[in-house]
Formats: sequence, structure tokens, C-alpha cells
Amino acid sequence: MWGRVTGRFGPEWIVFAGCAVALIGFGPRASAGLFQLPIISNFGWGRDTFGLAIAIQNLLWGLGAPFAGAIADRYGVRRVLCVGAVLYAGGLVVMAYATTPGMLYLGAGVLIGFGLSAASFNIILGAFGKLLPETWRPLAFGAGTAAGSFGQFFYPPIGNVLIASFGWQEALLVFAGSVLLIMPLATFLSTRPGPNATPMAGPSPAPNQSILQALAEAFRHRSYVLLTLGFFTCGFQLAFITVHLPAYLRDAGLPASVGGWTLAVIGLANAVGSLGSGLLMNRVSKRYLLAWIYLGRSVVIAAFVLMPPTPLTCILFGLSIGVFWLSTVPPTSGLVMLMFGTRYMAMLYGFVFFSHQVGGFLGVWLGGILYETTGSYGVVWWLSVALGIASAIINLPIREQPVVRPDLAAAPA
Repeated sequence: MWGRVTGRFGPEWIVFAGCAVALIGFGPRASAGLFQLPIISNFGWGRDTFGLAIAIQNLLWGLGAPFAGAIADRYGVRRVLCVGAVLYAGGLVVMAYATTPGMLYLGAGVLIGFGLSAASFNIILGAFGKLLPETWRPLAFGAGTAAGSFGQFFYPPIGNVLIASFGWQEALLVFAGSVLLIMPLATFLSTRPGPNATPMAGPSPAPNQSILQALAEAFRHRSYVLLTLGFFTCGFQLAFITVHLPAYLRDAGLPASVGGWTLAVIGLANAVGSLGSGLLMNRVSKRYLLAWIYLGRSVVIAAFVLMPPTPLTCILFGLSIGVFWLSTVPPTSGLVMLMFGTRYMAMLYGFVFFSHQVGGFLGVWLGGILYETTGSYGVVWWLSVALGIASAIINLPIREQPVVRPDLAAAPA
């Protein structure tokens, strides 16, 4: 009744393991903002220093994602996840013992960035596309994204408790240990080299298509380019809020716990939004779903900036923005699979995700730079609103149909 499954485990185990990896992978990264004020206060650095470290992380996460996806597509998912977990945990350890900006950039920026590129939901969604039958994919895409969101609900309150009870360095070491749990979970997501599944719907299979042919096909496809451009905004908004919201609320005179709980509420609401998005993406137009999500974010952010921050408005903001937080991921990944099939799903989604992370780099970096320059986050908040409206418009011309493929001559990958 489940359809054909190409992995060694049943679909329920594949989805469970993928969701667990997404939860663990997203949790420490989503808690980065909790460490900003303790670290810069300890060493006398500015917010631009911490912001640049996380900006580097976002950029390298995006830069590494297509390559990690291509390796996973060609050689299997398990090894990629294990290498990513080691890099991620190592980056958290280096971050804990960083005494110079350079060490902070290496740990929080380079190692965690490349670790995330190989151990986060871009790899998980590619594995789901290969291992699960088509009937399971919409729910699995939504569940995997929601699990990452639940990591944001789960980790920040624990991070607050650990920082208050033991110190920020010890909290980072505990997070590093938890990341290594990805390695045994990766066994359930093992994929064989090459294409594991033939989609039941999508473009005509191209068994001889090389990596270069797949990339050329994708970047000549107008809808893929529009999808990639629109996803920039998602990264800009999410990274800015994740890293700078706790400090923004402290500047407003609110206790640190409000920032932690706001991030947690975002994660909880996002679990609902991502699941709902996954269920809706095969029932309504994916491009219209994306446009409404981006427009909804702009409305919520504008309302939040115009109201004085209080614990109540912060929680309401968390609930509202959380519904839209990662709900872009299921329809975005679904469109990539619809256009091009599953064979190079992880790699092609990785390039879309790179645009997301370029946005994340600029959101975090501009947040720090403009705060140090103007003493306010106001410009970046309103830029987030404008970008959301722009992305809503960009997604409207996307054509939701498989690419038309002529017969491809055999070519080495």
C-alpha cells in the first residue's frame, strides 16, 4: 500500500530518521542568536564581528550545498551526512574556544557552514525524493521541514538554560555532542550510487544525463531561475531574524528569555506551517502558495516593527512569522522535482538553496554592519518587508510543468 520503496527500510523509518537529522541539524544553528551578546561581551567585540561569522556560515552553507548534493546524488547520502556531522560538531567546539575573531570565523563560519551543507534538510529532501514512493513525498517534504522547525523550538530554550546554568562555552559543547547523533541516523537514509527512484510523475527520464547537462538544462529554464531568485528573500529574512532578534529585543529592554522563547515559538508554529505547506502543495498551485507565503511574511514583519515590542507582541510575532518561516521549502523543493525529476534533485535544490544562503549572508551581515553604523536595525527590517513583496511577484510567472527533454546522448558525468 506504500508503493515502491528503494531503500532498505520501510518509509516510516526513512521519514523518522530524516526528520530526526533535520531536527538536530537545524537546532544549534537556529540558536546562534543566543550566543551573540555573551560572546561579544566576553571579548569586547562588536555585533558586526559576530554577524560576519554567521554570515560566512550562511554563505558557505549555501556554497557547499550543491556540491554536497551532487556527491550524495552520485555516491549516496550516508557518507555525506556523516562528514557533515563531524564538521558541524567540530565547528561548534572551535566556536566554544574561539578567543580571536579569526577563530570565530573558522568555527562558527567555515566549519559549521560546510557542515550544514552536508547535514541539513537539503540532503534530507534529496534522500526522500530517491527513497520514498510518490505518495509519501508531499507529507515527507513537509514533515522534514517541520522537524527542522521543531529543532528551533527545542534547542533555544535548552540553550538559554545551559548558558544561564553552566556558561555559553559549555552550552556549545553540549550542542556539539548532540550533532554527532546524526551519524547513526544516517544509516536509515542510505541511498545507492546513481538514481534510486524513477518518479511516477515528472519529466521523461534521462538515464544518460550528465551532471553538466543537468546544470545547463536547469539554468536555461526560466522558471528554475525565477524560483532561485525568489528564494533569496527567504534566506535574508530568516537569517536576520534568527541572529539579530534576541539582541533587538534586549535593546528594547526585554529579558534574554523573551528572545529565546520567541525563537522557540517560531519553531513550533513553523512545524504547523511546514506540514500544512507540504499537504497543500499538491492541492493548490505551488507558485501561488509561495507568493502568498512571501507576502504574508512582509505583512507580519511590518506589523511587528510598527508595534512597541512587549513579551505579548513578541510571542504573537513568533506565532505569525513561524507559520511562514520554512513553509517555502516544500513547494520550492517540490517544484524542482516536478521540473527535473529526482536523479539530480539534491544538487539542483542545492543551487536554489545557495541563493537562499546568499540572502542569509546579506541579512546577517547587513544587520550587524548597519547596527554598528546607525545604532538601529530599522533599515534591515524594512528591507525585509520590501524583499518579501518582490519575491511574491517573482514567483507568479513560474510554470509548473516538467521540462521537455529531447533524447540525450550518453555523456560521462
